Amino acid sequence: MQPLSLVVLLLAAGLALSWLRRRWISRVLVGSGLLLLFLCCFTTFGYLLITPLEQRFARPAEPVQVDGIVVLGGGMDSEVNSVRGGYELNRSGDRYVETLRLALRHPDARIVIAGGPAALVQQEPEALAGRRFFEAFGIAPERILTDEQSRNTEENAQFAKQLAGTTDGQTWLLVTSAFHMPRAVGLFRKAEFPVVPWPADYLASGAEGVRIKPDQSTENVSVSNLALREWAGLLGYYLTGRIEEVLPAP
Repeated sequence: MQPLSLVVLLLAAGLALSWLRRRWISRVLVGSGLLLLFLCCFTTFGYLLITPLEQRFARPAEPVQVDGIVVLGGGMDSEVNSVRGGYELNRSGDRYVETLRLALRHPDARIVIAGGPAALVQQEPEALAGRRFFEAFGIAPERILTDEQSRNTEENAQFAKQLAGTTDGQTWLLVTSAFHMPRAVGLFRKAEFPVVPWPADYLASGAEGVRIKPDQSTENVSVSNLALREWAGLLGYYLTGRIEEVLPAP
């Protein structure tokens, strides 16, 4: 579902059909590919797609008592950390920064880092870099629980519940990127792990509107990529019965 991948496929199909003298269909495919490329690069298309996801769960008032915090993986550059042994944050690193802030404000709260190895390559589990990050800022090692096996958000929820143990009457916060929160909440509900959604890492202001946005084409494509992938993930998880709603609600 990545926009650039779709553009390449449309252009390749159009070129192939032009050799078969299917010129009308070829022109439609090439035109569709160029239109999609223009929308993703030079308009607010991606922001319009991602805003409903980011606004689905508003951040609530901070609870007085927080027993634990679950931070989902995806905020570390695992390829760099696997080689250099550090804790380099990527564009979704706000997940870890916000979790650190919460951990410092609630010194008795446990932290579950849900982040196993990347699915397609052999890399260090992100949870290990996450542990180094929190310990570097003074978080006691005994407060940190690491899930080093999960490969997707469904497994994040299942393994985090196992690590958290009994949660009856406890308050656990779920920290992840705002655009990813609806799918994450749906999966935590399915795993019967009650959490308070705590979105971070916003990408859209919500006030972009429909307009040309030519000044940062690479960022526009990146936001479009995340939005299309997340909507595809929601639909796929719903159709396979992993979540109960296409767009889980508060």
